[in-house]
Amino acid sequence: MEIFLETDRLTLRRFTEADEDNLVELDGDPAVMRFLNGGRPTPRDEIRSRVLPAFLGYYGRFEGFGFWAAEEKSTGRFLGWFHFRPRLDEPRDGEIELGYRLRASAWGKGYATEGSRALIGKGFTELGVERVFAGTMAVNLGSRRVMEKCGLTLVRTYHEDWPDVIEGSEHGEVEYALTKADWEARP
Repeated sequence: MEIFLETDRLTLRRFTEADEDNLVELDGDPAVMRFLNGGRPTPRDEIRSRVLPAFLGYYGRFEGFGFWAAEEKSTGRFLGWFHFRPRLDEPRDGEIELGYRLRASAWGKGYATEGSRALIGKGFTELGVERVFAGTMAVNLGSRRVMEKCGLTLVRTYHEDWPDVIEGSEHGEVEYALTKADWEARP
């Protein structure tokens, strides 16, 4: 197991092929998938042929960036994942996207904030990151609170044309961001 980062309660490690079942279970929970695709599970064959290879591919392409399996330190239990990666659509030097997907049983316990803060800190102090951004549906108040607790501020609200209409999508998407300068100036 290759550990990327540890916090008080979390271990963030590289994904392996052995994580297929963890991802199938995570993406099989309608509550977890609600703000992503309306609650549909990701089929196992898609996890195996597309999702997991994409996660594993980051490690060779982007040193220090990618998708990190999150485990509870005290139990070793898989809780979900975090990503800390370059923008895919139009990469910009020093600009990194933060994201997370955790089991519903891990919600409300501060894990998303703890892991996100640790990644942001590592990004700004060790990885040359200049700006971190994150996005979600405007109605995803839980995820928005995590972003705010991590110091990110609302940059914009916008609307996308998604192939599937999800309840609440009429309110749009939001982008939050934090610059290294603002992170360093925090109290």
